[in-house]
Amino acid sequence: MEIAIIVVFVLGYLAIALEHPLRLDKAASALLLGTVCWAIFVLGISEIPEGLAHYYHDFVEDNSILKDSEMIPSFLESRLLHHLSEIASILFFLLGAMTIVETVDAHGGFKLITDRITTDNKVKLIWILSTLTFFFSAVLDNLTATIVMISLLRKLIRDRPTRWFFVGFLVIAANAGGAWSPIGDVTTTMLWIKKQLPDTVEIISHVFLPSTAAVVVPLLVLTMTMRGKIHRPLVNHDEEAETKITDGERTTIFVIGILGLLFVPVFKTVTHLPPFMGMMLSLGVMWAVTEVMHRNRSYNARKKLAVIGVLKKIDSASVLFFLGILLGVAALQEVGTLGNLAGFLDAAIGDIYVINLSIGLLSAIVDNVPLVAAAQGMYPIEEVGDFAQNGPFWLFLAYCAGTGGSALIIGSAAGVAAMGIERIDFLWYMKHLTWLALLGYVAGATVFILMGS
Repeated sequence: MEIAIIVVFVLGYLAIALEHPLRLDKAASALLLGTVCWAIFVLGISEIPEGLAHYYHDFVEDNSILKDSEMIPSFLESRLLHHLSEIASILFFLLGAMTIVETVDAHGGFKLITDRITTDNKVKLIWILSTLTFFFSAVLDNLTATIVMISLLRKLIRDRPTRWFFVGFLVIAANAGGAWSPIGDVTTTMLWIKKQLPDTVEIISHVFLPSTAAVVVPLLVLTMTMRGKIHRPLVNHDEEAETKITDGERTTIFVIGILGLLFVPVFKTVTHLPPFMGMMLSLGVMWAVTEVMHRNRSYNARKKLAVIGVLKKIDSASVLFFLGILLGVAALQEVGTLGNLAGFLDAAIGDIYVINLSIGLLSAIVDNVPLVAAAQGMYPIEEVGDFAQNGPFWLFLAYCAGTGGSALIIGSAAGVAAMGIERIDFLWYMKHLTWLALLGYVAGATVFILMGS
């Protein structure tokens, strides 16, 4: 059963990678990947695995329940719903962030930024945008930062190949920026909440410089190799004249949108509710404001500017693509593949630096969240040494798990979002950006090791 799931997962990944030659949309491949993996798991299970029995709410000390055929369907449903709750929180977060950003964009809010970026030099522009993304990701998170920056790039760069390259590189910058902040990347947040890295100052002081190197080193390479100028998109004056957005309305929506995004980590810290709840609250505020603001406009104007109209522009295929990928990863986690992989790394390698580097690279293929969760379960927090609170193992894990996924476009939430929104080709990213991501990853790891020596 496990081998069959792995085979389906690999074939699904290949179909996603070969989307253009196969002429099969990656959302369809992802949905087939996720659902077929779970179908194999359900049809192949004959008893509740002992390692998962403690998740079952009716589990009793008598292990005979493990082989009770009547209990298995209920158990499997509870496990699927468990994963679905986590997946849904990500999807609703993504949907809320995309809607807020699209609403700001519909009001021309990003003109407040793009009008101040006057350079058309590619090198200068990629330095400016990478710096913005790096710090924006640390304050929000890498997923939200990527969505916002894609909207900015659509206002700055006309031709698709150039925009793809900038988007891909900003994924690298967003992942690096999120790694050194407790709220910037989900894996760093996990290590922060579970007390492996409880000290925010320690996280920043040890991971900031390696994360910076992961962006700066590829940027230095691009400074020497990149040439040319960007071409800005043509402005549709007819559409602007129809909506007639005033400067006050544009500024109001921009401020509400940015404050709404910044509010999400604050809401999570105060209430301890999942981030998507804060995002939904911010979206609700944005929705109410746009309804009131445009209540006297024509139907066509309201359809373009109010949230109810913007929702129709959201790329639902991207959301379904996310769903399929995360379902497939959940199946691998459920069958024990990821846990076995972590155990293999521990037994075969042993060195904490090599283990973390391997986890980082593996996170480019499968989601970094279950890999970090497996590492948290394998290594208890010790009083002193590498595995103590704020110890080098956990600090290096935050860096590697946060930045390693940049090696493939599908290796991080930010990359998956970029792939869905901009329709970036998997193989195109591998050809043009994987080597830069790996260069930065190794550079940052080297800085971290040198800092600790």
